[in-house]
Amino acid sequence: MTCDRDRPRVLVAIGTDEGITGWGECYNHGPDRALPPLLDYLFGQLEGEDARRIERLYQKLLMQSRFPPGALGLAAISAIDHALWDISAKALNVPVYQLLGGAVRDRVRVYLGVYSAPDPLDVRDFCKRMHDQYGFTAFKMSPYRNDFLAEPWGKTLKATTDWVEVLHGLCPDFEFAYDAHAKLFEPWQAEQLGNALAPFHPMFYEEPMRPENIEAWGALKRKLTVPLATGESLYNRHEFLRLLQVGGADIVQPDICAVGGISEMRKIAALAEAFFVPVAPHNPMGPLATAVNLHFSAACPNFKILEYRLPTGASYHSDGMQGDDTAAYVKDPYLPVDGHLELRPDRPGWGVEIDEDYLKTDRYVHWERKLPKRPDGSWSFT
Repeated sequence: MTCDRDRPRVLVAIGTDEGITGWGECYNHGPDRALPPLLDYLFGQLEGEDARRIERLYQKLLMQSRFPPGALGLAAISAIDHALWDISAKALNVPVYQLLGGAVRDRVRVYLGVYSAPDPLDVRDFCKRMHDQYGFTAFKMSPYRNDFLAEPWGKTLKATTDWVEVLHGLCPDFEFAYDAHAKLFEPWQAEQLGNALAPFHPMFYEEPMRPENIEAWGALKRKLTVPLATGESLYNRHEFLRLLQVGGADIVQPDICAVGGISEMRKIAALAEAFFVPVAPHNPMGPLATAVNLHFSAACPNFKILEYRLPTGASYHSDGMQGDDTAAYVKDPYLPVDGHLELRPDRPGWGVEIDEDYLKTDRYVHWERKLPKRPDGSWSFT
């Protein structure tokens, strides 16, 4: 276990008799300390197997449970799956994307997560700085400018609309997406907020409400005039199939560290392609997860854009724009050039080098989500 600035990270290494090591990353749903013993159990299912038989081993890990694995189980399987793809690619001395049918694009477009709603002038200055340094032209923020739990809903809509109008006027050359973070319980609020954003033509409106009632997403999308994106809280192709069948998303956002790895991610993307729906992977994790996502995105025909976090600087701080720490366990992370990640065709596997000496020190940091409270003292969604 290690850390990525203020968040814990669980990395997985699988070694072979041939001396090849594959690397993967788990999603840190929490409790993070639950993942290592679960991984130890799953490794027992792999010992003595041929690491190149990826689909066979993936099916074994899924089927050895009497009941479908949940969030923690799939996070562990995801990292194992990543490591198996890394091993196979290194054995052939090729990038992973070559095993996925080859790259269908020359580079992968990324957007930078800000994860809050700063003042428009601060956003303009930040976006300009990121554009000058890395070429970013797309960013994602929160749509909430006030405490919508404590203030009248009409005031929330006005605060959002006024802020977005100024923001887009100051930044006409940038695209913005808005992540409502599943905080809204009532679908009519999700509808009103999305349609308040629609006149400004955002890149997408992300996950305004909880994912459990998939049929409700179909009803919501039919009432929206803004592109609706969701999927980070769905865990397998069957859940995504239901979402697509009810017409519940314009863009799907599976997480490669949560759904079961590249093996499951490819199947989800193929389903989405049949419904003419693009994939914009959810990727709030570290630089190893970004490398895994890069290879998937390079080979995915219906890929749209990849969420990205810089391996240095801002993490998840309150204003999304400060911080000097580093996710140092990857020596040579992918960094954007002209708003895109460039492929590394001359480097096998994920194309990055893990600092194993750095990982010898346990740098685990405890972290858990803070639940907001409503004015009456009851818990709300975070």
